Amino acid sequence: MDSTYIIKKPLLTEKSTAAMNEETRYTFLVDRRASKPEVKRAVEQLYGVKVEGVTTQIRKGGERRLKYGRVTDKITKKAIVRLAKGQVIELF
Repeated sequence: MDSTYIIKKPLLTEKSTAAMNEETRYTFLVDRRASKPEVKRAVEQLYGVKVEGVTTQIRKGGERRLKYGRVTDKITKKAIVRLAKGQVIELF
């Protein structure tokens, strides 16, 4: 798979922004079929940094009730990438 298809977008939440600033951990929404080595290679190619570790989580889609019935959100995969010391990704 191509690197641009693996990494969909960075996830910017309050918790992930704090981890970016203090621990050099970046959170990305990734393709569900991507493995940890593929995510590592994609981040290194796209951003030109050295990745030390990758942690992944599969988030189940919740169910919501709307006026026209029940809707189920998609299942997504989140990857938390830990960079080597001194490495930074400029997202803003």
